[in-house]
Amino acid sequence: MPDTRPPIPPIRYGLRRWVFALLVAATIIGMIALMVATLGGDGFDAWDWVLTLCFAFTLPWSVSGCWSSIIGLLLMRLPGSSMALEGLDGGDADGPIVVTTALLSCIRNESVASVVRNLERMIAGLVSSGHGGRFQVCVLSDSDRPDCIAAEEAAADRLTRDWAGRLEVTYRRRTDNAGYKAGNIRDFLDRQGAGLDFALILDADSLMDPRTILRLVRIMQANPRLGILQSLLTGLPTEGAFARAVQFGMRLGSRSYALGSAWWQGDCGSYWGHNALIRIAPFREHCGLPRLPGGPPLGGWVLSHDQVEATLMRRADYAVRVLPVEGGSWEESPPTLLELIGRDRRWCQGNMQYLKLLGLPGLSPVNRVQLAMAILIFLASPAWVLLMGLAALRLGLSGDPAELVNTDLGLTLLSVTMTIVFAPLLTTLADLLLTPSACRAFGGLGRLLASVGAEILFLTLLAPVMAIAHTRFLIGLFAGRPLGWEPQRRGSHRVCFADALGQLWPQTFVALCAFMWLGSTAGGAAVWFSPFFLGPLLAVPLAMVSASPTLSAHLTRLGLWRVPEETTPDPLLSSLDLPALGSLAGKNRSVPDAPGGRPATAVEAAE
Repeated sequence: MPDTRPPIPPIRYGLRRWVFALLVAATIIGMIALMVATLGGDGFDAWDWVLTLCFAFTLPWSVSGCWSSIIGLLLMRLPGSSMALEGLDGGDADGPIVVTTALLSCIRNESVASVVRNLERMIAGLVSSGHGGRFQVCVLSDSDRPDCIAAEEAAADRLTRDWAGRLEVTYRRRTDNAGYKAGNIRDFLDRQGAGLDFALILDADSLMDPRTILRLVRIMQANPRLGILQSLLTGLPTEGAFARAVQFGMRLGSRSYALGSAWWQGDCGSYWGHNALIRIAPFREHCGLPRLPGGPPLGGWVLSHDQVEATLMRRADYAVRVLPVEGGSWEESPPTLLELIGRDRRWCQGNMQYLKLLGLPGLSPVNRVQLAMAILIFLASPAWVLLMGLAALRLGLSGDPAELVNTDLGLTLLSVTMTIVFAPLLTTLADLLLTPSACRAFGGLGRLLASVGAEILFLTLLAPVMAIAHTRFLIGLFAGRPLGWEPQRRGSHRVCFADALGQLWPQTFVALCAFMWLGSTAGGAAVWFSPFFLGPLLAVPLAMVSASPTLSAHLTRLGLWRVPEETTPDPLLSSLDLPALGSLAGKNRSVPDAPGGRPATAVEAAE
């Protein structure tokens, strides 16, 4: 049944976007001016020009994130948080579901047990809501490992039988992996999408509360010109030390950032490729990905498909919105530093392909900026590496920082830069400190402050490690070497010395060279660069220690990097028996079991 209600009048985002652009531009200009003043004490030579240019490349992404977070904080504290949702009809919270939605679970050589575990919870909740007949689950596989294929087929067969007559479950597997995940979704929609209205895109590690799924469907049902609706992702509670740090930082950082971004992006919102609802008809008609000219690594299939699809959807005059509401939508965080580097390797190649898409006709200025910013995320890394490397080289040749920079301005520049970088974390912290109940959800004031302090230290060590990794990726890409797109290893596991050194020797080598050079030429002046080069120097032990089960167990017991689900577990998460939830796991279970009281039957079959 089509929606007959008149759409909400569109919000004109032009003023908001101009305000945001002016704030970002003014900050970038001010930071560059401060850099020039810092370096220009003894005149401004070619070295200074190169250093300033490198610094300028690092600013757009961090400054835009800073202002999005500040706006988000203002929206959280002032009576205006609903401004981020203006123009979006929230639908009838108890109204009927009159559309048909497919849950598309996209997998490739994954652990079937965790995939099925999550799907069973979502299926059970949708069936118990009385709307099971309006949904179907489609497991879309691109697996090529015989053991994975056998487990998938057994699990899908069991799910189909368990939920027969209540919610349809189907399984299909391609053999060619053409176009990767986006190609698999496109192939399914072309073949079987004609009878469906919406599709909820899920990754192998995705879990969504059925109530959140129903809310997304009702919102899209009430907004006929809404093409993509992205939920706000949070990390599943985890015991692994590295994953805890990553998910805590994302939890705090995304809260204010997502709200502020939604305020100015509006109908040109982001799409992260999973835990999001798409309207199938315009997606099929307008969001087909182009085959890029040339061969790999920058030609061929588009790897980072999500933002391109969002851009094409907006070009077709359908809105793309982010629902900046925390809770009910989860994913798993990378369990180790090596897995994070592997994930960024895939993203780096995909985002660099956007260089060939910036000139697509008919794109809005906001969408072009979003594509450009996705490129700059990675180009900022070699800019940082070159900036610090050249600065260290010049300092070593001089031996006296006072001859090269105004040290007082230098400290000011460093302080402002770090504030900008950590703004998403600090703005959410400010909101939590002003909201005692929210503060308690993170374990109380003392634990929250300790977690934030540890997070800042962790990110200070991690950032240069990732910057050097990104630089290495980009050198390989522009030398014509594809980076690959292999499945992720999602479960917690140890990292041995050989594996850590095999991936992180460039970071170790760069840091050793820098400290040896500065120690022999500049002496105590090396302390200026220690924050950047200390992380790479410790990269190998950092990778090993942060994956240690012993450390992970201690941090979980201490409550460091605690998230609200560990304080008051969601009943859906409690049913998963996650180690991070300890004795609370499995209690207060409100998610119905599979038929026959066998919540793990399909999982056991898959094992």
